[in-house]
Amino acid sequence: MEVSIAACRVNAKMTQTEFAEAVGVSLPTITNWEMGRTEPRLGQLRKISEISGIPIDNIAVGGSKNMNCNS
Repeated sequence: MEVSIAACRVNAKMTQTEFAEAVGVSLPTITNWEMGRTEPRLGQLRKISEISGIPIDNIAVGGSKNMNCNS
């Protein structure tokens, strides 16, 4: 099951600001990812996976709206 970037952040129990700092990007970048406007690069996806505990293959990019956190 694929989960959104927002679901990864929620799974990590972080605010957008905390998540941005942990991933090493700006707050607007997180907002753009969550809104499906832009997509993270592979290295950023790896960091998101590490932080959230969700396997990289289960992280949806490209505007997926699935908000499930079950992996």
